[in-house]
Amino acid sequence: MSEWAFLRSPRWAGYLALVIAFAVACCALGTWQLNRRAEALTEVARIDANYDAEAIPVSEALPDPAAFDADERWQVVALSGAFLADEEIVVRNRPFEGSSGFQVITPFRLDDGRVFMIDRGWIAQDSAGRPGEYPPPPGGHLELEARLKAGEERIPGRTSTGIEFATIDLAELAERVGEPSYTGAYGVLVQSAADAEEPPLAAARPIRDEGPHLSYALQWFVFALLGFIGLGWAANQERRALVEASAPDAPRRDREPRRPPRERHDADIEDEILDRR
Repeated sequence: MSEWAFLRSPRWAGYLALVIAFAVACCALGTWQLNRRAEALTEVARIDANYDAEAIPVSEALPDPAAFDADERWQVVALSGAFLADEEIVVRNRPFEGSSGFQVITPFRLDDGRVFMIDRGWIAQDSAGRPGEYPPPPGGHLELEARLKAGEERIPGRTSTGIEFATIDLAELAERVGEPSYTGAYGVLVQSAADAEEPPLAAARPIRDEGPHLSYALQWFVFALLGFIGLGWAANQERRALVEASAPDAPRRDREPRRPPRERHDADIEDEILDRR
């Protein structure tokens, strides 16, 4: 009989099924990490291609005001028009360098009559959790540049209160303004070095980082392989145990047990001396 015949037992079939399930789960997690790495690399490529690119007219970058292509994220667009200061709102619960505050969103009416939403930057909240003081947007006709970002969706259960919004919901902002508006994307204002030091504060440059996803993926694939290695080791251990248990005992030699040496008394010594004479 083969030494490995025990592997055909239901018990070992169950062990194999568990290891296969474990390996499938590990491979799925590894593939998920690889997909996340691909997304991170795509974002890095967008930053490299768009963040410091030459500005193009917003009408050229967004021919459909209601649509937005993710590949245009961070694209610099040129804007010409005036701020609608009375329609300015703030978006609550926005982090910035470890603090929570508000993002200032100001509608900007372009020369063609459409309204484009501009993120002017971050402001801190006061002790009561309300928006702190910050200067109003500049008046008059302006030539600006902004970097495109996709609008945000509404969060169920979180509503707007006055000028405080829960998210950068461009459709809701367009309803508030009541004029034809861009609802596919908004722009993060490009500020000069001097303006960036005063509130509203400009967002930091996005980090070019693919993250640890590749190493995590490799770890999951190694775990899947280790499952089969562990199963093979356990099977070999059981095989060795079965072989040792079935082996015949070694032959025994018939030997008389050695008798312990007899103690010598004085009479024995005297007899030896007389025998030598």
